[in-house]
Amino acid sequence: MNLWRNLSGRRRAVALAGASALVAGGLVTIPVTAAQAATQCSVDYTTSDWPGGFTATVVIRNLGDPVSSWNLGFTFPNSSQKVQQGWSAKWSQSGQNVTATNESYNGALASGASTSIGFNGAWSGSNPKPTSFTLNGVVCNGGTPTTPPTTTPPTTTPPSTPPPTTPPPTTPPPTTTPPGQKVDNPYLNAQGYVNPEWKAKAESVAGGNRVSNNPTAVWIDRIAAINGTPDSSSNGAMGVRDHLDEALEQGANYIQFVIYNLPGRDCAALASNGELGPDELPRYKAEYIDPIAAIQGDPKYASLRIINIIEIDSLPNLVTNTSGQPGGTAMCDTVKANGAYVNGVGYALNKLGAIGNVYNYIDAAHHGWIGWDSNFSPTAQILKDAAVASGSTVNNVHGFIVNTANYSALKEPNFKVTDSVNGTSVRQSKWVDWNFYVDELSFAQAFRNELVSKGFDPKIGMLIDTSRNGWGGTARPAGPGPMTSVDAYVDGGRVDRRIHLGNWCNQAGAGLGERPTAAPEPGIDAYVWVKPPGESDGSSKEIPNNEGKGFDRMCDPTYTGNARNGNSMSGALPDAPISGAWFPAQFAQLMQNAYPPLS
Repeated sequence: MNLWRNLSGRRRAVALAGASALVAGGLVTIPVTAAQAATQCSVDYTTSDWPGGFTATVVIRNLGDPVSSWNLGFTFPNSSQKVQQGWSAKWSQSGQNVTATNESYNGALASGASTSIGFNGAWSGSNPKPTSFTLNGVVCNGGTPTTPPTTTPPTTTPPSTPPPTTPPPTTPPPTTTPPGQKVDNPYLNAQGYVNPEWKAKAESVAGGNRVSNNPTAVWIDRIAAINGTPDSSSNGAMGVRDHLDEALEQGANYIQFVIYNLPGRDCAALASNGELGPDELPRYKAEYIDPIAAIQGDPKYASLRIINIIEIDSLPNLVTNTSGQPGGTAMCDTVKANGAYVNGVGYALNKLGAIGNVYNYIDAAHHGWIGWDSNFSPTAQILKDAAVASGSTVNNVHGFIVNTANYSALKEPNFKVTDSVNGTSVRQSKWVDWNFYVDELSFAQAFRNELVSKGFDPKIGMLIDTSRNGWGGTARPAGPGPMTSVDAYVDGGRVDRRIHLGNWCNQAGAGLGERPTAAPEPGIDAYVWVKPPGESDGSSKEIPNNEGKGFDRMCDPTYTGNARNGNSMSGALPDAPISGAWFPAQFAQLMQNAYPPLS
């Protein structure tokens, strides 16, 4: 994996001196003298650009004597370039001249030490890099002292063997692993972030403290959630930066976010519709993805492995829920035709993938959605199309996730897809319905191979959301069903007790699944709890709200179904709030039916 994909920056050298600075228009203008140049430093200035904006990272390294405070100065080449929001320094701008002064915690720089600062900026026309920097009043020279020329040669005879000399280093060796160094599996040997808001909700239900210290994902399901939504009925007051700061406080190694706000979101459902219309891709880019990328790209968080789950329930809809498919919708037709999903996902991958410590996993549905031949390979292809859209490449994809916020069993221990009863394949049973997969583990491993065949890196890893697919409790079968018929065999032995495999909303009888675990099986990076257990899938009746979330009859326990679930009952729990809101009755059920059981 590459260190920081912001490759547009160039190394600039600067010289340090302790002399007081004269400032004109915000830019330090003291000329360099030989004595001043005896103290050295270097500066890296790199940017991640997008139309009209950019994030700049500036790394200052002291190559000379220690300093107790510093002041950085540079001039933008383009008059349109502006500093908008900075971090790790006090930033100011006058005309094209920019200054950054240390904060109280990062002013001291020992010899060989470095500090990283940055800012979000705006530009028009072009965004060229500054060509000169000053630090504490001295113009850059990168560690090569300027020695006055000697006009009179020495009169003494030099020794036959000159004494050894050691030139000053141009780039001292780093004292720590550089930020942004990617690992193959970000979950391995790593402590996950525990969302304190979810933890408090879990512990509000009797027995919740048994699972409340498990890492769960933070859902960024609308623009307001970036900065936090204290008055919201779903999700919480903490914004993206709040969660990242808390992760540092916890000493966590990784944190998980769900990127979930595509234009025309969830085109085949209503409970999780979003705030953006199908034609609002520019707004998705500028007001949603760009601010998230700016926060996640803050060097302050470079030590964290930031894991993004990219746009669940999106791209597979373009294969299964457009015209000509059972339950196809006009909205899915629209976002397929206008490219909102493919280009939106590509843009998110490109922007977030440019951050060196970010790991992107794209949602890849579940076996009960795309396990059939007609869906399997076409879905892999559309995932590839999105991965190379909007300037992205497959290198921005670290892996994929299946079963996000769903209930498909991790393993079906009592029957296999290759079984038969009296000469009839289990694929012909009503439950399996000619699917090639009967559980998520076998599907995830097979789909990984298919994705690699489409051009993704052979080292990609899969995630499986096990937050609600345990299916334990008294209804869990102890063994295979009777061999009297293929349906009796499958229905009597399956651990997934849903009425139909297509049911997805607040399922009655579901339980917590495997606890978050790294590298549990070949090709699987982790079992994860991306859907925080106890957060509703959708309201069981229409509830007005200001989050753009509608009412889907699949969340109504009285609903008798549609073509996508074989016209079966919905199997949903009653009295559910809107999607994302806390549903304590569901959480209590999930603990009761957990598998493996809770102690």
